[in-house]
Amino acid sequence: MPDHGLTVLAVDDDGAALAKLVRGLGSSGLVDRVDSAGGAQQALMMLLDSPFDALFLAVQMPGFSGLALARVLQHFAHPPAVVFVTADESAAVEAFELDAVDYLVKPVTPARLHAALERVAVGSESATTAEVPAEAAGPDEGVVLLDNSHGGGTRLLARSSILFLEANGDYIRVHADEGRFLLRARLTDIEFSWESFGFVRVHRGYIVNLRRATEMRAPLNGAVMIVMADGSEVPISRRQVGELRRRLATQWHPGHPSVVGTSRRAALHG
Repeated sequence: MPDHGLTVLAVDDDGAALAKLVRGLGSSGLVDRVDSAGGAQQALMMLLDSPFDALFLAVQMPGFSGLALARVLQHFAHPPAVVFVTADESAAVEAFELDAVDYLVKPVTPARLHAALERVAVGSESATTAEVPAEAAGPDEGVVLLDNSHGGGTRLLARSSILFLEANGDYIRVHADEGRFLLRARLTDIEFSWESFGFVRVHRGYIVNLRRATEMRAPLNGAVMIVMADGSEVPISRRQVGELRRRLATQWHPGHPSVVGTSRRAALHG
């Protein structure tokens, strides 16, 4: 068993069922803390803010289902253990295909709930034992929630697929592999919170994902530009040029897996 109690997030759009589940989880000696969310979208926001050992998750919820959330979690570097809690047995096969630790059918008895928690605890202990060194483990890239302009709802976008962000009034225009999207925020809102994921403010109107940059160009009669993986160019403010050259030289040192050719290193001194 792990040395500390489990941190658990319970998710269900049925308020009465959620309250009962929270009470059951909180009464277990294996659990240190229980938080709750009334839907999958709220749960995802909480998971992006802080890690949990386990997620006790309803399957059918309006808009964004528990199964959809479990698919998103597969993109996390360190996803929580998932236990589905539902009155419907029909989704069991798909749930286990998503690597669910357990599948509880309502009404859930205390003994059955405790058995699921024991499975989570054993899995948590195994994961801790096999954990990679801290210096080798990168930050969890996670996903970004965007307003879906086609039919409403929420679109989920892997943060690693984003090339750069462009100021656009009260919105940010997100340039990603999948296309362009709008995020209701300002660059200053995310400048520092995304820094650990490789995003850097290069201009008052732009933040770039340095991990997706390929070249830095300095034409004789124009502004210095940083070139992204899709060929698009983003302007760099003069005061940022020196710092960016230093950071990119470190990122693209010889032998680093990011290096794709000498053009990058040559461009740093252009």
